[in-house]
Amino acid sequence: MKLISQPRVWLAVPLFVVMVTLLACATKKTFANHGLVVRPAAKPFLQMPGRAEGVLPRLLSQTGAFRDPAQLTPDAALIPYDLNVPFWSDGASKARWLALPGEEKIHFAATGEWTFPRGTVFVKTFFLATNELNPQSQRRLETRLLVCDADGGVYGVTYKWRADGSDADLLATNLTENIAIKTATGTRTQAWYYPSRADCLTCHTPLAGGVLGVKTRQLNRDFAYPASVTDNQLRAWNHLGLFDTNLNEAEIKNLPSLARATDTARSLTDRARSYLDANCANCHRPRGTVAYFDARYDTPLAQQNLIAGQVLIDQGIDRARTIAPHDPWRSILFLHVNTTSAIKMPPLAHNVLDEPAVARLREWIESLPGPEVVAPPEILPGGGNFPKPVEVALRAAPGTDIRYTLDGSAPTAADLLYEKPLRIETSTVLRAKAFKPGCEKSITVQAVFVVGE
Repeated sequence: MKLISQPRVWLAVPLFVVMVTLLACATKKTFANHGLVVRPAAKPFLQMPGRAEGVLPRLLSQTGAFRDPAQLTPDAALIPYDLNVPFWSDGASKARWLALPGEEKIHFAATGEWTFPRGTVFVKTFFLATNELNPQSQRRLETRLLVCDADGGVYGVTYKWRADGSDADLLATNLTENIAIKTATGTRTQAWYYPSRADCLTCHTPLAGGVLGVKTRQLNRDFAYPASVTDNQLRAWNHLGLFDTNLNEAEIKNLPSLARATDTARSLTDRARSYLDANCANCHRPRGTVAYFDARYDTPLAQQNLIAGQVLIDQGIDRARTIAPHDPWRSILFLHVNTTSAIKMPPLAHNVLDEPAVARLREWIESLPGPEVVAPPEILPGGGNFPKPVEVALRAAPGTDIRYTLDGSAPTAADLLYEKPLRIETSTVLRAKAFKPGCEKSITVQAVFVVGE
């Protein structure tokens, strides 16, 4: 701005000086990682022990991660980063940093997981909006540290922030806290789960590489530095000298990259598979949890056993598949994502439904080619205990027939046709299914009614 407003000064400056100055500024903007132009020196493990059984700092301020915990000012050794598709954490936002020890390097891999030197520490702070009318009003909940230990594994710890935000205390075990959230109509309560050290290892497994989010397909993205200039995190880290190989900058754009939910330039399939990679692939991969599909984005779709894939547990649904094309009701993976009940996925620290992701997965499933499927009927009320006989209605889309049974068997086209509300006078298992000519029949739904004192 100064050179533009004072052209005479511009002319008085030797041309080579101007060129050098502009080149230096461009280099800082182009190669900087969130403002870093040189690699910071980090002490191995910061102030954390080399192994989980060592003496753990009782306060976050003692870990070496933050210069000023109250202001959340990280130590100069910490390198900030962001992910293309973050793991769902009940609506919380996160700030992430990495401390890479000494002159050690990250073992880079274009696909799969990276390998980090012993003494690397990952720092992640969670924030939750506590006022829906003012999303910027956020409470600092916890900071988790994941340490690459002295034996080649990892361990994790959780520090819970104090109410005044001055510091955070080490948790010895897991904890659930009910947090008040202001809404347009009053207040609701959200349960927040603080994980234990054992919980950390439930997800951060050796099979998944210990470290989950920091890999090529998650960091291969642009960010702003400053707001008017964009750069790629992989390119910036390459220039900071963090990798054990020198990346070919011209090829970075061709490396894998997960599709962000809002990136409509990427296909719906890409965005759905990216979500599954970030939220499911740590367990759902070969030799992982007991299931038949592979959620890793690196695995070609045709080899993931997702679409029309066989399921291990069908949840009592006829012709269930991992993803049943054009049929969200027979898609077992969708059933697990679309609930916070006992069968929810991911199973840990998950108390709030990721509604945008659920809608996106449903849209993807319904976009897959397949026969038209009848939506299952509703049972109103949906079962329960009743001191006296209860009237029950069944409801389905126009043009469909509802067949039902009262003996617990699966309804067929030959069973009773629903025509008017049913009077349930004794304890009964009511099951219903919808039929429509030319369409695939619905799945069976059921409700249990316990009648009497």
